[in-house]
Amino acid sequence: MGAQLKTMTPFRLTVGADALDWPALDAALGRPLQIALAEAGLRRVRDCRAKVDALRGRDEPIYGVNTGFGHLKNKRIPADRLEQLQHNLLISHAVGVGPETPAAIVRWMLLFKINMLLRGHSGVRTELVDRLVAWLNADALPVVPTRGSLGASGDLAPLAHLALPLIGRGEMVSPLGRMASLETHRRLKLGEPLALASKEGLALINGTQFMSAYAANICVRAARLLDLADLTLCMSLEGQLGSVRPMDARLHAARPHPGAIYVAEKVRRHMRDSEILGSHAQCGKVQDPYSLRCAPQVHGAVRDAFEHGRAVVGREINSVTDNPLIFDDDFISGGAFHGAPLAGVMDYLAIALTDLASISERRTYLLLLGQDDLPTLLMRDTGVNSGFMIPQYTAAALVNECKVLATPASVDTIPTSLGQEDHVSMGATAALKLYEVIDRAETVLAIEMLCAAQAMDYRDPLRPGAGPAAARDVIRATIPHAEEDREFGADIQTCLKLLRESEPLRRVARGEA
Repeated sequence: MGAQLKTMTPFRLTVGADALDWPALDAALGRPLQIALAEAGLRRVRDCRAKVDALRGRDEPIYGVNTGFGHLKNKRIPADRLEQLQHNLLISHAVGVGPETPAAIVRWMLLFKINMLLRGHSGVRTELVDRLVAWLNADALPVVPTRGSLGASGDLAPLAHLALPLIGRGEMVSPLGRMASLETHRRLKLGEPLALASKEGLALINGTQFMSAYAANICVRAARLLDLADLTLCMSLEGQLGSVRPMDARLHAARPHPGAIYVAEKVRRHMRDSEILGSHAQCGKVQDPYSLRCAPQVHGAVRDAFEHGRAVVGREINSVTDNPLIFDDDFISGGAFHGAPLAGVMDYLAIALTDLASISERRTYLLLLGQDDLPTLLMRDTGVNSGFMIPQYTAAALVNECKVLATPASVDTIPTSLGQEDHVSMGATAALKLYEVIDRAETVLAIEMLCAAQAMDYRDPLRPGAGPAAARDVIRATIPHAEEDREFGADIQTCLKLLRESEPLRRVARGEA
């Protein structure tokens, strides 16, 4: 997560009234948060806590309130040790290892945990929620290792690390730097450590907020990437003198998959007014290679997979994934924490995004072949110059990594807790793999975009379609045409930064410019 957090403009939102939605998360991506709590959510928290206090007086076992956990579910805990039970739960479950979770993910872990607690089924006190809010508003983030969650009972180890600073344990990273959580609290005036009340430790570590934060981050990035992939396809079509006949609306109405229909229509709009298309309308070429001709089917299938995955993730971030849940006068134990819904769709998305990267790399390869009056390797003076030969190597290597990472995690399960937790989702593994896949897919698309812009230059003075022309203008504002070899690795990084951060390029990809 780094020794110190960079200063960025915070994104402001109110939590606890309406559901978290994708436009808000898109605007919040990568930014600190300033959140306020809706009174309706706080009222639900207070009402639920009152039910816990009333129910705990009953002479009956209530899981996680007056019993042990997991295999120890039948161990009754005396009333004078209930708070110690919750304290011990955090310190015993904070066993994560490996690299630290990125700050952008930890922020959303906190946001989604707060959002869940405000639903009023977990039984925590308002002062606990207020402390989590204070962390977010100060951008003081717990240090959370990435490895250790099985995705059931939720993300136990990562969420235990997330909660440790509540009891004065663990480390935090803030604008002041990385330090012990007690020192962070002292210097930022965040308050003294809390003594956890009954049920609170369990409410903190039960849940899917680690998986959900990764999944939501990836969904926001994937939504942008899919639009950019369609735009990059258009750039390659222009550079390669490809046909838009395979985008004909009649063709896709005959096989009406929503994603393919969407992509074909987007390509037609991006390619409007293209002089390049008209220049080769009568060229006699019957069919383009699949990576151009079948792009609506492939990009469309990826989009359909994405829409399904995003719907699941959208439900999950607004759900209660605790156990047990509190309803009126009852505690109900169930499996709301199980990560199966997320694990399956994250594996699905990893496969889909790998296919997107794969077809992109194939189009990059096509551009280098020297066909249709393009110079081989996209450079006139080859021999002494290698041209764009080696960027394609990088794309191929990244696609290979994606294919390895696309092996599903959710098909595996390893029993834990002495057999009590005999089926787990491995959703955290799916999340971490998918995070790596989208990183690589973005880079592969950036390489295609770089090569397609170079190819389009050779079609001058013919005017490209509106979308490809505007995209090339954005690229050429920072990356010049290459007449000879240079450090193309730097160009790839610049193009990747544009792909991830350029609002003008994003507007073009959405069809708004």
